[in-house]
Amino acid sequence: MKGIIGAIAGDVIGSAYEFNPTRDYNFELFTPESTFTDDTVLTMANALWLLEDKDHSHEKLVNIMLDLCWKYPSRGYGGRFARWIHDKNPKPYDSFGNGSAMRVSPVGYYAKTLDEALTLAQISAEVTHNHPEGIKGAQATAAAIFLARQGKSKQEIRDYVEKTFGYDLSRSLDEIRPTFKFDETCQHTVPEAITCFMEGKDYEDVVRLAVALAGDADTIAAIAGSISSAVNEVPNEISQPVIARLSEDFCTTLLRFNELVAKREHETL
Repeated sequence: MKGIIGAIAGDVIGSAYEFNPTRDYNFELFTPESTFTDDTVLTMANALWLLEDKDHSHEKLVNIMLDLCWKYPSRGYGGRFARWIHDKNPKPYDSFGNGSAMRVSPVGYYAKTLDEALTLAQISAEVTHNHPEGIKGAQATAAAIFLARQGKSKQEIRDYVEKTFGYDLSRSLDEIRPTFKFDETCQHTVPEAITCFMEGKDYEDVVRLAVALAGDADTIAAIAGSISSAVNEVPNEISQPVIARLSEDFCTTLLRFNELVAKREHETL
């Protein structure tokens, strides 16, 4: 299976290590604590938005996000975002947190052109994360997914991301790892997540590299996994335990979104 399952699986696998960090590459993939977090809830919100709103409006996305967040409370929402959920008139709050990147993968799979991916990623981000760095993190992630789907090489993706967004992707994970620490900003998680994709051999390898950075494990794994699953199958031994941890409505949304992506890909052939 490919597609947004890559983000969801990264979230579930990383969830047990977000506040219990590990640098052991051979960590246990699934533990009793493994569950979906806000990364998955908001990824599903983006998927529903693209399924249900042909106009791709900010207002519809906000309503869907709020509905799902109220339906799935206590999923690790960040402090400012939690206040946004409970605000009577929620407005963007100039965030550059990595929440904009963790939820954007449906855009990368839905878009038919790179320009569409960038436009939708901006809308997806700016309902909350309207700081330039928040938008940039979402756009870089969506663009990497889109380019990977188009068969671009890792070097071509690296060159585009560095040139367009100014991220430094020159450091290897061996260089990053010794000083890396927990950080929830786009600036210090999106480049590292993309590097995990660059160095990973397959989906599981990418996610293990991401979690073993011992940072914001679920989100880094969700971002890295979302890019990896554009080219690498999420193996059944990972996808099945993940799907088993999802609610029925999330499983339905996942199926519907995969069908929509397949239809749009057929239309471009």
